[in-house]
Amino acid sequence: MDLFTGIFTAFGLSASAGLNAYIPLLIVGLLARYTNLITLNQPWDTLSNPWIILLLCFLVIIELLADMTPVVNHINDVIQTVVRPAAGAIAFAASANVVTDVSPVLALAAGLLVAGTVHVTKSGVVRPAVTATTGGAGNVPVSITENIVSTVLSILAVILPVLIGTLLVVLAAFIIWRIWGRMNRETT
Repeated sequence: MDLFTGIFTAFGLSASAGLNAYIPLLIVGLLARYTNLITLNQPWDTLSNPWIILLLCFLVIIELLADMTPVVNHINDVIQTVVRPAAGAIAFAASANVVTDVSPVLALAAGLLVAGTVHVTKSGVVRPAVTATTGGAGNVPVSITENIVSTVLSILAVILPVLIGTLLVVLAAFIIWRIWGRMNRETT
């Protein structure tokens, strides 16, 4: 069971990093430092260093402010195109330490892809639609919601990884069902 919970935790944390790069890293660092819920192997144990935790707190605040400021939020999304997938890769690799048979390169690649997909969806589809339909007025509530989702998803990924696994299966089934339905409509 540790294999599956580790994988579910890793996927949940990397998806969370696609919304906010620093929240899942901060949560992993705090939980590793102050609880027994996460034990980080080297080099990932650096996340539990008090100076790194302080730096991550600072970066969370910077990203929260940038994400809620008109125009700056779009510039931030461009910058975060590199940062969020990298953070997802780190979160995936750090939290998947129970998966000892998985190559670190594969773990980093999986985290990169998951966080990158969430980020591209957020910054390339959702945010432009919100900005266009609300004249930018909807960006602050959407940003707050994204950060809340990122925080809750990160915590749940560590505390209840089976729930994350279940959500991933349901989401995958929904996507397959939608694609299958679309393909059937195109053939008729």
